[in-house]
Amino acid sequence: MRRITYLCAGVFGALALATVATGAASETGVTPTQILIGGTTPLSGPASAYQSVAKGAAAYFRYVNARGGVNKRRIKYVYKDDGYDPSKTVDGTRELVQQDKVFAIFNSLGTEHNLATRSYLNALKVPQLFVASGATTFGKEYKQYPWTIGYQPNYHAEGTIYGRYVAKTSPKTRIGVLYQADDYGKDLLGGLRSGLGKKAGLIKSKQSYDVNDPDVKSQVAKLKGAKVNTLMLFATPKFAIQSFVYAKALGWRPKVYVNAVSSAANIMGLATAATGKKHTEGSLSIVFLKDPTDVHWRKDPGTKLYRTIMKRYQGGNPNDVYAVYGMSAAHTFVAALKKAGKNPTRASVMKAATSLNVKNDPFLLPGMSVRTTKRDHFPLDQAKLQRYHAGRWVSFGGLFTVR
Repeated sequence: MRRITYLCAGVFGALALATVATGAASETGVTPTQILIGGTTPLSGPASAYQSVAKGAAAYFRYVNARGGVNKRRIKYVYKDDGYDPSKTVDGTRELVQQDKVFAIFNSLGTEHNLATRSYLNALKVPQLFVASGATTFGKEYKQYPWTIGYQPNYHAEGTIYGRYVAKTSPKTRIGVLYQADDYGKDLLGGLRSGLGKKAGLIKSKQSYDVNDPDVKSQVAKLKGAKVNTLMLFATPKFAIQSFVYAKALGWRPKVYVNAVSSAANIMGLATAATGKKHTEGSLSIVFLKDPTDVHWRKDPGTKLYRTIMKRYQGGNPNDVYAVYGMSAAHTFVAALKKAGKNPTRASVMKAATSLNVKNDPFLLPGMSVRTTKRDHFPLDQAKLQRYHAGRWVSFGGLFTVR
């Protein structure tokens, strides 16, 4: 028996040495030549405009793979259509984890959708990386959910910026708010109240909608009826565009603030085409990405890189700001993966994702960086204000720190 024991020990020892020598990895989703990640996105349904977030990220990974990948491993990114339905997000995420055996969940889109899978992923210690939602919960509740981290500037901070700007520039206005009836819309509304401070009474009407509602016609009519002259659109693209259309039909032209998830130049272009330039003129929002439609960035190296990647690896609309967002998130994932080591584990990539200081993201505004710590799970915390003028966005002022 002793000889057999020694023999087995010798065999297993040799196999272990061979594994080290060949650089093979035993972590789920990781092989010597590939890292498999996955996520969910609305390729169909009421928020299908966001599908280019995943497609932009996929294009960037193809670009990285064509240059040797990360530590000689190609990144394979699989994303499933959830139709913007949280129940389908759960099903798709379980398939990715249990059947596809992904290394991590990356860039899944939607607040309620990521909330629906967060407990499950954290229980299994599967990284939920760079959630495509600005809900504050994905940053603040890091102690309870250490395997989850957000990406974009959080909604509460964005709402705070709008509130402070209104209080400073239009202290006697009457504010109406259209918001999605979930944590996404409520976060923005709460931030608006915080930013207004003692002037929170300027909010005269609040109208909510459900993501499955066919339209927001009645809500817009009620807001006009409340005689508000400043309209906050805390809504996804479909309903933001509808709001402009219905306001025009009612002969109503309030000053409009459009939250960042619906202010992409291509979405505003659709709203303008449906209503005319005077109805979108003067709208305000925040910006943190380089807009490929902005002539200011025409010769910018980062924008040129974006257009090259889109042309060669995606073939989609090169003017789609949501694709820029996807590339920026993918750029950050690559940075975390590099920092996680030559043979990354789920634990090491999570440690890397929460200790980032990336200053060279070509898709972010100048002066911005991606910074995280064990206690700071908000990778992006800066933005500028922008105003829609003559069919395009024009940024103004300096960078705000949004936390």
